Amino acid sequence: MSVRPALPPTAPSLRFGQVVIGPPGSGKTTYCRGMAEFLRLLGRKVVVVNLDPANEGLPYPCAVDVSELVTLDDVMDGLRLGPNGGLLYCMEYLEANLDWLQAKLQPHADSYVLFDCPGQVELYTHQSSVKNVFAQLSQWNFRLTAVHLVDSHYCADPAKFISVLCTSLSTMLHVELPHVNVLSKMDLIEHYGKLAFNLDFYTEVMDLSYLLDHLAADPFFKKFLSLNQKLAEVIQDYGLVSFVPLNVQDKESMMQVMRVVDKANGYCYGDLEERNMQAMMSAAVGADFHFDATLGVQERYVGASNRSVEDEVSDL
Repeated sequence: MSVRPALPPTAPSLRFGQVVIGPPGSGKTTYCRGMAEFLRLLGRKVVVVNLDPANEGLPYPCAVDVSELVTLDDVMDGLRLGPNGGLLYCMEYLEANLDWLQAKLQPHADSYVLFDCPGQVELYTHQSSVKNVFAQLSQWNFRLTAVHLVDSHYCADPAKFISVLCTSLSTMLHVELPHVNVLSKMDLIEHYGKLAFNLDFYTEVMDLSYLLDHLAADPFFKKFLSLNQKLAEVIQDYGLVSFVPLNVQDKESMMQVMRVVDKANGYCYGDLEERNMQAMMSAAVGADFHFDATLGVQERYVGASNRSVEDEVSDL
């Protein structure tokens, strides 16, 4: 009687998700709640994982909560650390206890996962604990996209916008995941001032020399012109940073972000949902033109200007 050869072990199935990062107050938790509800309406099985030990009073049902492992308040009280040092310690503690995270994620192997991450910028620019946690998730067969949220109203201030570009670029290079930068709170984009250019100038990060001309006209920033020129050169030499506008309360805006994220982590090529062949081919050749979408966002949220092109040039 012949003996059948043993079958090779089955590879673990792919798991998809997003790690939602960004500075404090940029809308990460609101995004996780809104995106989870949006994806559920589309038929996806979604869970949210809170990785922020300082996040209290979560507005969404949480499948995994890091506060069961460690909380910022306990670390600050026990080790006499401030909020920044305490949060760094919490992330290092999570990195040292990844078996806890793996066990908590195991019951949700068939779900799309949104990871709500802490808001401390240095965690994503030069500290390695969060990066190592993301790398381990990839080892567990997660296909993740980093969704980096920044407040859209920074576009109204040229100096702050250049700072946002530097932070976004540094985060992209450090985190080492497929990356989508998002301008959040689009309904408040002109809350602190008018935009100097059309919205696509900021979303596509066009010629930054025009922003430098604006800064040169400000007496305070004029003395930093050479520094800003070098920063702009670095940003444009890499050519990596662009933004997708987002208003969580707008379904079209959420759909646009979802499509970009699905393309970045490869979800749109899977068989978990019925796929439209034309949409898949469009993603494959990179033919998703955002101009019309950006124009629609501008018409909705950016006030119309009655000034002529000559008036704007004369300001420069």
